Amino acid sequence: MHVEDRLKELGIELPPAWDVPSDFRFVRAVTTGNLVFISGHGPRRPDGTHVTGRLGEDLDLDAGYEAARLTAIQCLASLKAEIGDLDRVVRIVKLLGFVNCTEKFGEPPRVMNGASDLLIDLFGERGRHARSAVGMQALPNGIAVEVEMVVEIAPAS
Repeated sequence: MHVEDRLKELGIELPPAWDVPSDFRFVRAVTTGNLVFISGHGPRRPDGTHVTGRLGEDLDLDAGYEAARLTAIQCLASLKAEIGDLDRVVRIVKLLGFVNCTEKFGEPPRVMNGASDLLIDLFGERGRHARSAVGMQALPNGIAVEVEMVVEIAPAS
């Protein structure tokens, strides 16, 4: 099954790729050889608002899981803008997840399952990846989750 078909089946519409403000000194994604490095993205809802707050204080595990899932969708939008066709994905190689949480919140890996589960649902075994999930005292603009991704791709046809 094509990834775009699977997205529709799951009721997911990829948003337009995020525009990096001109005063920022980075780009959304960099391709080198057969790897794409996706910059850190945050959880944006379909209405354009961000999921903010700290896990263990403002948000519970379910809200964190959903924030990580939304963040993975943002990463996929940037990946698609970079490579054109998500069917070129050979493997999701690595996720690095940052979870905005209290010092007593010990569940960043369970929060990050929101991103991992989505990628496995979309890509099957190609979506299984190495991953790190770490708790942070703060993230930019108070977002709940930030995710970076490394993806192996096939040459364009």
